[in-house]
Amino acid sequence: MSLSSAHQRSAKDQADSTEHTPPGDAPEEAVAESAPEGGTEAASSETAAAPGDGPDAEQAQEEPAEPAPAEPPPTDPDPGPGPAEPAPAAKNAVARWRERHPDITRALSWSLTVLAAVLVLFAFLMPDRLSQLTASRFVRVPAEPILLAALLLVLPPRPRRVVAVLSGVLLALLVLLNCVDMGFYQTLQRPFYLLFDWSLFADGLSFLKDSAGGTTAYGALAGALLAVLALLVLMPLAIVRLSKLMARHPSVARRSTLVAGVVWMTCATLGIQVSGLSVAAKVAGQRVRGQVTTVQQGLADRKVFAKEVADDRFAKVPSDRLLSGLRGKDVIFTFIESYGRGAVEDPAMAPGVDAVLHDGTRQLADAGFSARSGWLTSPVTGGGSWLAHTTFLSGLWVPDQQRYRYVSSSDRMTLTSAFKRTGDFRTVGMMPGVTRAWPESKFFGLDHVHDSRTMGYQGPRFGWSRVPDQYTLSAFERLEHGKASNQPMMSEIILTSSHTPWAPIPRTIGWDEVGDGSVYDAIQKEGKNREDVWKDAALVRQEYAKSIQYSLTNLIDFVTKYGDENTVLVFLGDHQPVSTVVGTDASRDVPIAIVAHDPKVLDQVSGWGWSDGLQPEHSAPVWRMDTFRDRFLTAFSSPQP
Repeated sequence: MSLSSAHQRSAKDQADSTEHTPPGDAPEEAVAESAPEGGTEAASSETAAAPGDGPDAEQAQEEPAEPAPAEPPPTDPDPGPGPAEPAPAAKNAVARWRERHPDITRALSWSLTVLAAVLVLFAFLMPDRLSQLTASRFVRVPAEPILLAALLLVLPPRPRRVVAVLSGVLLALLVLLNCVDMGFYQTLQRPFYLLFDWSLFADGLSFLKDSAGGTTAYGALAGALLAVLALLVLMPLAIVRLSKLMARHPSVARRSTLVAGVVWMTCATLGIQVSGLSVAAKVAGQRVRGQVTTVQQGLADRKVFAKEVADDRFAKVPSDRLLSGLRGKDVIFTFIESYGRGAVEDPAMAPGVDAVLHDGTRQLADAGFSARSGWLTSPVTGGGSWLAHTTFLSGLWVPDQQRYRYVSSSDRMTLTSAFKRTGDFRTVGMMPGVTRAWPESKFFGLDHVHDSRTMGYQGPRFGWSRVPDQYTLSAFERLEHGKASNQPMMSEIILTSSHTPWAPIPRTIGWDEVGDGSVYDAIQKEGKNREDVWKDAALVRQEYAKSIQYSLTNLIDFVTKYGDENTVLVFLGDHQPVSTVVGTDASRDVPIAIVAHDPKVLDQVSGWGWSDGLQPEHSAPVWRMDTFRDRFLTAFSSPQP
């Protein structure tokens, strides 16, 4: 007999034996073979769960999720032993917990519903500025959720769920936009522009890494991403939950929606207000319309700005007439980070800064220099230095990234490229804040740029600032200004030590001690900690003022030590500091001064009405920053024949 035939015969015998064995009298071998993997204990457990096998059988069984249809009672009162029926599927742990604690379950359910309603109401009434986040803003009746509720009530189940989810996602995006706007208003005093501000997030992360460290920066990024994800999930869930509640109680939902609509219409008609705010609110709708308008304006601005870039009355001025009044001079344009009007006039910060300006005016006079000063209005505040630099040098109003990208890729003549165009000046830049390739140097007409990688600095960073201002000026003297050359020079220097967070701040040392910057290791350790400074707004203002004093002191010392009869210095602030320092209502004015040894240079700007000395008077002329280029070129260029 073959092995296969033997196997089939054995299987047949086993089947016959099972068929003739009464239920409940199966041999132990058969029970063991039919037990699932895991041993006879599992089989015993399953047998114990069968109905009629013991007094605890009813407790071992679970009720089904939905009641099964009732079966007619058996006709035979004693049908005898039969095959065991399978136990109903066990409910999950949450369902069992709910059955055991109905009161707590009901309380939690209502709590979640209330939280969902609060979240949705907060989202519809949320402002876009941190200063407006007050209780009175939420004691109002928004129109948008009333309209949404009315729509959900008339929709069938499936479309209702779709609309609820989409509404939740859109509302979550609106909340995120409001949060971003809060940050922009807090630092830049303007909203976030959907069209062209996305690159600023990378700049913000870079700033956080530079000032607080990589761990803090990436931790903050991870937290922000988790918050975004949570909001995009929770907001749709909240609206779906509320829509289900309305579907379960349609009559109550209809009456409530009608009452809310009547209240809104009444408040809107009568003009009822709370703390100066209309009770009948349309916050979300206004925000959406505002963003749409901003996008439309941004698209239209491209054509307007293109015409402004092309309209340049100095583009065709012959090079021999351009800047003829400065031939043979070494002209230095210097931007001092965050040097704003508040540093000169705010009572909390001005005393120390004004003392440096007054003393600096005296030092310059002793060295044979004179100065004139005035005010310029920057296109930005709190940040965006490159936008201010471009505005000042291009003669165009550049308050945003869209305009910056357009003009920096054009052939517009800048104040610095005008010097290069004459053919009589070598043009250089000292850019300690630049950490990678900077193609815009071509647009600004710079023959050579020294950045943080090429200055030879071997010391530590001070907050965001990679290089102390005194080192930048010392490197400028060593690499460019101090070299013997028959060709005059035009230089653009950026001083960054007064950049937020103003902790730690370097201190002035002897110029012969600067070296390669290693000396700053000990100075940096002596400085204040960023976290300690930013716990107190008064301390922030104090440290900001000290940073401005440091920058001004070193710039003035540089001129008196290394300047000569051909030195012409133009220095200014790029923008006001953040609102923590100057408040939300501060102007965007920054000081500007011209310093020269040759009196003929200042004679050419005598008609400007500027103040004598480094500190502009409060009543000195205030010009928009984009007007300076044309005024400067007009003053120092030969008139057209």
